[in-house]
Amino acid sequence: MTAMPVRPLTAAAAALLLAAALGGCTEGPAPARTPAAAPVPADPTAGTGDVRPPDRDAVRDGGTVRWALDGVPATLNVYQGGATADSALLAQALYPALFRPDEHGRLAPDPDYLAGAESTPPGQQPQVVTYRLNPHAVWSDGTPLTAADFSAQRAALSGLDPAYRGRPAAGYDAIDSIAQGADPHEVKVTFRRPYGEWRALFGPLYPAAETATPGAFARALTGTGHLGAGPYTVARYDAERVEVVRNPLWWGDRPKADRIDFLAVPPERRLDALDQDRLDVAPLTAAVDRAEPQAAAPALERAASLPGLTLHRAAAASLTQLTVNAARGPLTDPALRRALTRAVDRRRIAEAALAPLGLPGAPLGSHLLAQDQEGYRDDSAAAGRADAADLLERAGWKRPNGGTRTKDGKELSLTLLLPAGSATAARTAEALRANLAEAGIAVRPVAVPAETFAADHLAAGDYDLALFSWPAGPSPAAEQRAAYAKPRPNPDGALDPGGNYARSGTEEIDRLFDRAAAELDPAARLDLLQEADVRIWQLGHSVPLYQRPDLVGTRTGLAGAGAFGFTRPRFQDVGWTG
Repeated sequence: MTAMPVRPLTAAAAALLLAAALGGCTEGPAPARTPAAAPVPADPTAGTGDVRPPDRDAVRDGGTVRWALDGVPATLNVYQGGATADSALLAQALYPALFRPDEHGRLAPDPDYLAGAESTPPGQQPQVVTYRLNPHAVWSDGTPLTAADFSAQRAALSGLDPAYRGRPAAGYDAIDSIAQGADPHEVKVTFRRPYGEWRALFGPLYPAAETATPGAFARALTGTGHLGAGPYTVARYDAERVEVVRNPLWWGDRPKADRIDFLAVPPERRLDALDQDRLDVAPLTAAVDRAEPQAAAPALERAASLPGLTLHRAAAASLTQLTVNAARGPLTDPALRRALTRAVDRRRIAEAALAPLGLPGAPLGSHLLAQDQEGYRDDSAAAGRADAADLLERAGWKRPNGGTRTKDGKELSLTLLLPAGSATAARTAEALRANLAEAGIAVRPVAVPAETFAADHLAAGDYDLALFSWPAGPSPAAEQRAAYAKPRPNPDGALDPGGNYARSGTEEIDRLFDRAAAELDPAARLDLLQEADVRIWQLGHSVPLYQRPDLVGTRTGLAGAGAFGFTRPRFQDVGWTG
């Protein structure tokens, strides 16, 4: 089986890596039970988000909603290198996504775009997915969505044509061909190899005009005049705002708001903008997290007490972890890595990070899935039940005087990389420092600018321990593989970690990810992912800590907005109840 491509380290990827440690800057698109706990399934009734449920009958027609962005994005094409989380947010209002995630990350067909979709059953080759498009779904010039749009996007994202210089996206390289089915509203996608996470493909779907040639795909997707097929269409696009208005050709539920103004408002100005009635929706995690340490608590108190506003608090679909650099100093010894994994008190760390934000200190027990994601299981028991002190002693790290452990005359002293300017990261680092000191491991936190965190330190291997996160998306087999893939030697013999910044991996883990990606039976796919997670725990690759906090302020009377978790806005339902 062909291995999934390693994710490139773009500026957008670096920002995403830092989202958890920074407390989150915008909505996207970082928690375990006791270390010795047996596997515990997720509560099937719980959900990540904190959103006022929209009752369309109670939401009036008309009005404007003002929504804060970190900045007007350089492109609306989420597959281009300059895309940001704001690109993804805007795309949800403007472009089709064939499936929508629910509060547990489960993907279901969006009836605005799909009348149905089905794959050939497991074991039947080749795999063919048949999409039955909503016959009313049209681009903003009145032309229907067709197989040509699917084919062009596959060409742009498969990585098979080097002339396309965007980011290859997981799964598109598994497609062999795309053709019209029984009529223009049926699309048949045939795969060259089975791909179990096919529901995550074509979301968003762009018109063929934007993807059919390398030149078209390379152009930044900004401004007005581009084809779309969402409930809204772009009316204004400049350096300070993106204004979207009702799409006159929209065939679904009529959008409640006349207009949504997406405004570039830096995090540090959002509390003032909400207080001064210049915003209606504002992600606030970064506004609180980036405050000076002594001002973080007052900033949170202000966010919770602004008149006429609601503060939504939730766990984001992003997994914060402590990554262990297996290619550096004493951490090259797997026995030491496993001992360190056992020494981390994940509940203590999660409480230190999250309790000051008014969120439960829920530790995470999986490297691959969030707590409320379908299939979540706490696999931390796989790290073993042996006492960390005993493991350290057996690895040769002695502590005769109760201080820092030593071996061969060298102290067990490690650096901990964290992004500068984050109160949440600082609390996490301090809790880790105190926690590991009790085990005789000295930890020295090193805060570095977010701009250099990934390229100059993670990718370069310039750290011992590091705090950052990966997103928890609907395609864990494909999306998470690169973070755990066994590093391979370059032609010159040097080890290339790819996206695996811990620099530890095994052939077995790679095979489990590949089998999971190819498994069409959802239950069997989850079993393979859980087996991979067990092996990652046993490897001492990293320690899952908690889900990234997400704080969002909304104006009272606004329905359909908040902290979304795994879900995403249904923009046609966003509007005012009063």
